Amino acid sequence: MSQSMFDKLSHVLVPIAGKLNNNRYLQVLRDAFMLAFPFTIFGSIAVVIMNLPFLDKVMSEGAIKALQAALGVAPQATMNIMTLFVVFGIGYYLSRSYEVESIFGGAIALVSFLMVTPFSTSVEGKGIVENVLALDRLGAKGMFLGMIVAFLSAEIYRFIVQKNFTIKMPAGVPPAVAKSFSALIPAVSTLTVFLAINIIVTQVFHTNLHDAIYKLVQTPLVGLGSGIIATLIAIFCIQILWFFGLHGQIIVNSVMDPIWNTLALENLNAYTKTGHVPHVITKQFIDTYTVGMGGTGMTLAVVFAILFFMKSKQMRQVPKLAIGPGIFNVNEPVIFGLPIVMNPLILFPWIIAPMVVTLVTYLAMSSGLVPPPTGVTVPWTVPIFINGILATNSLAGGLLQLVNFAIVLIIWFPFLKFIDRMNVRKEQEAEETPQSQSA
Repeated sequence: MSQSMFDKLSHVLVPIAGKLNNNRYLQVLRDAFMLAFPFTIFGSIAVVIMNLPFLDKVMSEGAIKALQAALGVAPQATMNIMTLFVVFGIGYYLSRSYEVESIFGGAIALVSFLMVTPFSTSVEGKGIVENVLALDRLGAKGMFLGMIVAFLSAEIYRFIVQKNFTIKMPAGVPPAVAKSFSALIPAVSTLTVFLAINIIVTQVFHTNLHDAIYKLVQTPLVGLGSGIIATLIAIFCIQILWFFGLHGQIIVNSVMDPIWNTLALENLNAYTKTGHVPHVITKQFIDTYTVGMGGTGMTLAVVFAILFFMKSKQMRQVPKLAIGPGIFNVNEPVIFGLPIVMNPLILFPWIIAPMVVTLVTYLAMSSGLVPPPTGVTVPWTVPIFINGILATNSLAGGLLQLVNFAIVLIIWFPFLKFIDRMNVRKEQEAEETPQSQSA
């Protein structure tokens, strides 16, 4: 690819990526999901313990059931109500971005979401049970409605505050009291809007927003995001953005995370109930089988290839800096030290290797050869092989990563060897030049 082509691509991609990266709503969405991260980790640890594959070898059936009953509340109180954390986070961070009282923004968003949530559920054999909240509406099934309501409620709240439609208290009133009265009119106005929406939807259309959004918006989007074609396009975009020095994960994941996280929650719900999962592609699929193999682009294999097979002094400096962080999936030393950014010699393996591995992983899981991720959240810094086992609750998940590691190494090797030979030749010429000059 010529330098002029690189310049043209840069002029097109960099402004678009910059706008996406700086988009207020995408930044808020990313931060809101990170708010839920520590809670989902806690719930995931409980799920892993409850479903260890060797439990039936060391514990009786009754003891296993007792353990699952004791720990079962952990995922229910964390992962199964993840939408509540995301809703509060969106309201909080969006309000803070507008420099209005953020804690009230989060609380109003949460109450607005509950305002359009049915306090009833259908129970087999008992019909409709009133005055209860169904967990699925607070988790995967309510995710997209929660995000929509949170953004709208926070926007209404901040609009009213910024227009100064608030109650001003005298100077001597305690700050907490003054803030509560200041939020009174914005809160009442915002909640009235969603109460009116709920009345119209339930009384006129005889349904509820949860079911309507789930059928009209969430189901089509989740169906699209769970497909391999859309996933490969996302991986391609991540790689090409990183090639131009832009953080591909932050930009692309901000758009795709709501879909991938919803798929992960659906997997977790199904896994805890039946032991089987409906989806292959989830948030854990992306994190564990792309980033979880040495960072973006799965570069741990690249580091090992350089360490054991390359000879040039320049290239052998890279593993010294990259091997430690790379084991824990931090690979900036490789991206900027090899370098990968704006290096046309390795554009092909940088883009192709992750796409090939993603396809191989999908085929292995969709065929039943390897179990798909269970929905358990695995921290992205957990090393390769271990994170594969944890994500799938199976040794096969870790072994698949080792196969993928070999695939990445094979794809990269001829390109690395070519660069290595060029560097060796330059180093030899540099060593010979001073000798010829002294002679």
